[in-house]
Amino acid sequence: MKIARFSRVGFILAAAGSAVGLGNIWKFPYITGENGGGAFVFVYLITVLAIGFSVMLAEMLIGYLGRRDSVTSFEELAPRHKGAWKYGGFMSVAGLLIMTFYSVVIGWIFHYIAVAAIKLPDSVPAAESAFTHMLQEGVLTQLVYHTIAFLVVTAVLVRGIKGGIERLNLILMPMLFLIVGGMFLYALNLDGFSKAWAFMFQPEWHKLTSDSFVTAVGHAFFTLSLGMGAILTYSASLPKKSSLVRSALAVVALDTGIALLAGLMLFTFLFEYGAEPSAGPGLVFISLPAVFYEMGILGNFFAVIFFIALAFAGLTSAVSLVEPMVQYMIDRFKMPRFLAAVTVGLFFYFVGIIALLSNSSEYGQMLTFGSRNFFDWIDFITASIMLPLGGLIMAIFVGHIMEKERVESILKPQFGKLFGVWYFSLRYIAPVGLVTVMLHLMGILTF
Repeated sequence: MKIARFSRVGFILAAAGSAVGLGNIWKFPYITGENGGGAFVFVYLITVLAIGFSVMLAEMLIGYLGRRDSVTSFEELAPRHKGAWKYGGFMSVAGLLIMTFYSVVIGWIFHYIAVAAIKLPDSVPAAESAFTHMLQEGVLTQLVYHTIAFLVVTAVLVRGIKGGIERLNLILMPMLFLIVGGMFLYALNLDGFSKAWAFMFQPEWHKLTSDSFVTAVGHAFFTLSLGMGAILTYSASLPKKSSLVRSALAVVALDTGIALLAGLMLFTFLFEYGAEPSAGPGLVFISLPAVFYEMGILGNFFAVIFFIALAFAGLTSAVSLVEPMVQYMIDRFKMPRFLAAVTVGLFFYFVGIIALLSNSSEYGQMLTFGSRNFFDWIDFITASIMLPLGGLIMAIFVGHIMEKERVESILKPQFGKLFGVWYFSLRYIAPVGLVTVMLHLMGILTF
């Protein structure tokens, strides 16, 4: 089946939209705060280049050469054992599973846009109480916003590559850059900016731990949306004779740039108003609303546009999480796009309701298994096992299974003399890093 093509700019914005998500604006700042600031940022940037970029380019190459869904691309590109390698393409299931709780989180963000516009909590304890109440008692509120997220994402998927995904990213990505850039320029004029700069870029090596290295590798991989077939599926729609290396570098640069700008901006606000930079996962939903309250009326404005930016980042990533499964159903089962998009959408919507209920006081105990509830189990299984495993499969497939001559014929003219460096990193450094992350996150390997 013929796949609609991205323009080159459309592909870069769509791939960047997939990569630039909640991981950049929500997760990167808080894990930087938890791991000591500048030293962690340095390790993170190294791992983005050594592992993240290497695997991204491998995933792009599979999609570019395969020109189909992830399962079919693996099957057709494997020089031998095609029947076995096609199962590597089922990494796209990871994105669909992530979407079951990601849609719920996007719903939280929609809710906080309304909260920011009406009344911000006046302290960290008040913000924490409000967030906890929403999780445990506000089931109806969460359901309404989760439904809105489902409808928006499914509507974009129904419209396809050109009319839906590319158009969404051509609108939302520039607006996201504008909002984050504007808030960053405001932060430049605050006294807290110099403290934020020192915190993020003056390394204190003694604060690094072995866990910090594993966290850096894991996040560098997670934030680039690798291991779930999204970049592969988008790359199948690249124009012929595209430069994969330049496109990959552009996506990595945009993704990393947004993460650094968001980190500087958020830490400036935190230092300016005396909040704690190592506040953990509650940084965005608990610490920041209280900080924005301290700014007065201006704080309400900043809070609204900040959560709008967060919603934009979430929506562009959300579409990329489920498009691989939509494309698989179109290619393998000859489904019309409308039916494929609605089927996938209804799956993440109804499973998302279970994830939502697992945080509630009424149903939480029923939906808790062992040490985690349903929401946390999906998060753990996808982030700790499925995504690194998907990246490992791609690194092994391109680095060890595909004919080197075929890989070289496409990428060496684009890389020049640096091809050997990338190929070595893909064959050896990336697999070791990803296996280490998987074993550590699963609790099998400790340092």
